[in-house]
Amino acid sequence: MNRRHIFSLSVIPALALMLPGAAMAQQKTLKEQLAGTWTAVSWEQVGKDGSKFERFGANPQGVNVFDANGRFVVIYARSDLPKLDAQDPMKSTPAENKAIMEGSIAYFGTYTVDEAAKTISMRVETSTFPNQVGREQKRTISVSANELRLTNTTPLTGNTINYVLKRSTSIASR
Repeated sequence: MNRRHIFSLSVIPALALMLPGAAMAQQKTLKEQLAGTWTAVSWEQVGKDGSKFERFGANPQGVNVFDANGRFVVIYARSDLPKLDAQDPMKSTPAENKAIMEGSIAYFGTYTVDEAAKTISMRVETSTFPNQVGREQKRTISVSANELRLTNTTPLTGNTINYVLKRSTSIASR
């Protein structure tokens, strides 16, 4: 047997041993998969009695942004929020304020991911719903290439909230 043939036979098993390792090295962590901009597909609150409520309507407008350094921003709003008659947010009516407060939320802060438990813990620094500030919110998380599913089993309401989002390359692409 010549040297080139022996070398060829030894390279094949070596490559076979290296390929699974290379594939494993390329697999992203849950946190790496989460990083980016996600737009709302659905937001549904499920009561203890099984009742369902879509606070932001059947076509919620929203974005969740998670950066690689552990910071996040969340914004949701109904697509049918009322326009202000006065054209000035400082002169809105109580009814307009109520509809806007009930139909939107925005908050930001820091997050950590528990890879083993497949959960994300979000610590809210500022929110349009001040009761969230300083609280940590834990959600189960499932990420695929283009879909993010979150479940919050411990919101302040006591119900379960299910979120489905799709990956976006820019907020304007929605």
